Amino acid sequence: MASGLLDLLVPPPVGGTGAVALLLLRLFVGVAFLRHGWPKLRHLQVWSAALKTPVWLCFLSAFSMWAGGLALLPGLLTPLAALAILVSMAYALVLEIRSGFPFIAPDPYLIPAGDYAGPMGVGEPPSWEKAAMYVVMALVLIAAGGGALSLDGAWVRPLLQGWLG
Repeated sequence: MASGLLDLLVPPPVGGTGAVALLLLRLFVGVAFLRHGWPKLRHLQVWSAALKTPVWLCFLSAFSMWAGGLALLPGLLTPLAALAILVSMAYALVLEIRSGFPFIAPDPYLIPAGDYAGPMGVGEPPSWEKAAMYVVMALVLIAAGGGALSLDGAWVRPLLQGWLG
């Protein structure tokens, strides 16, 4: 039982090139969610009104993005950090699908000039592709963990192994 819980919280660390790949994935997703979460935390009222979602729920989402991103950088409790991000991105995915957005929008350079202007002016048409990619990235980090080049692999897992026996 203790081993199963340990593997769920901190999967056995992947080494070699897999560890480098997980490091790159963690750094990319971590920086992205620091950048996604912080402005939402600073402007909760505006974001809440735009989503027509209660402020407290927006706070939980924004904080999970920011804190999850922060934890992913060093690879600290990677599966839990990725789960927090996954929940927010799954919610975004549902909202985007319910809005009728396509999976992949047409490339902006293929749209004739003047044919697309979104809610913020001319730009890339909406789709649920980016939210889906973040959901998949979070699933990989939940399943694989932080890898050998993480605090999870170097410190957290050995510490928990000692405690759990």
